[in-house]
Amino acid sequence: MSVVDVSARAERGFTLGILALDGCVLSGVTTPMDALRVAQKIAHFRDPGTPLALHSRLIGVRGQDTVIGATGLSLTGVQAPGEDPDLLLVPGYMHDSGSDVLQRLSDFRPEIDYLRALHLRGVPIASSCTGAFLLAEAGLLNGRRATVSWWLEGSFRHHYPKVDLDVSQLIVEDNGITTTGGSSAVMNFIVRVIANASDEGLAQHTARMLLLDTDRQSQAPYIAMALAEKPRHSLSEKAERFLREELHRDVTVAELAEFCGTSERSLLRHFHSHYHSTPVARLQHLRVERAKALLESTHLSFDEIVERCGYSDASSFRKLFKRATTLTPTSYRERFRLRAQ
Repeated sequence: MSVVDVSARAERGFTLGILALDGCVLSGVTTPMDALRVAQKIAHFRDPGTPLALHSRLIGVRGQDTVIGATGLSLTGVQAPGEDPDLLLVPGYMHDSGSDVLQRLSDFRPEIDYLRALHLRGVPIASSCTGAFLLAEAGLLNGRRATVSWWLEGSFRHHYPKVDLDVSQLIVEDNGITTTGGSSAVMNFIVRVIANASDEGLAQHTARMLLLDTDRQSQAPYIAMALAEKPRHSLSEKAERFLREELHRDVTVAELAEFCGTSERSLLRHFHSHYHSTPVARLQHLRVERAKALLESTHLSFDEIVERCGYSDASSFRKLFKRATTLTPTSYRERFRLRAQ
């Protein structure tokens, strides 16, 4: 059963379960709960006799009654699993790096076992941010499409190659399993949940009350190479350095392979393994990243930026930029440019 099926349960109420994880990002727990509460208030305002009943439960599988968040603050009211929720949300947990995310998974074995059991019983499951790592570790994402916070793409791809990962997507739902990107993306998902448990009108009213941008469909405009995990393989580092230095011109695979001291076949195999792309596609990606940085931090015209990114055809580069970020260069600059204080 997927999240789109929850409307069938609205007559007897809808319960969102949120998995209690020590070290979780508390906003990933409390904000969805608050959103459901706001939606319930709005529903009563629209119709005092509404049968709609939106509930949330903080579910712990260790017999605990408290969960301690990443900041050290704690939440009480954790409940034993009991009756299955209509949807279980796995919040993200704080981390220092991609390797730290993976190392911490060993602390969550009881929760991972619970996820497997829920899935076998047909309960829809969703994740926020790093919560996707628990789903992947449980084997629930194998062969499925998924997304995760864009800065963790490298670690996720390396450890879970059976997952069809697309970090450009804000929300990915695949046959009852939903993954969302960075921590705020879960709120866009909760708006969808409200719509399916009730109606689009209530979802839109809730989004407006909470000042949520429901038009967001992609993480792509927010991806920043400076914050993403850097490649740790020596060949990756060498290739990246060369491509960055040569963005102003076209680079052949043969030239890059010679610089890296490897064969063209080995280079192509390495790029497919580490980047899931070709050297040419990686070069284009780096050019878009440079354009983003220049749009954010300078007053250069787009034609000047195109030239600095190694392109001679502004129209072609504009299409490439929009395909990569989902925004036109003008819209990107307006949204993300650094403004004077």
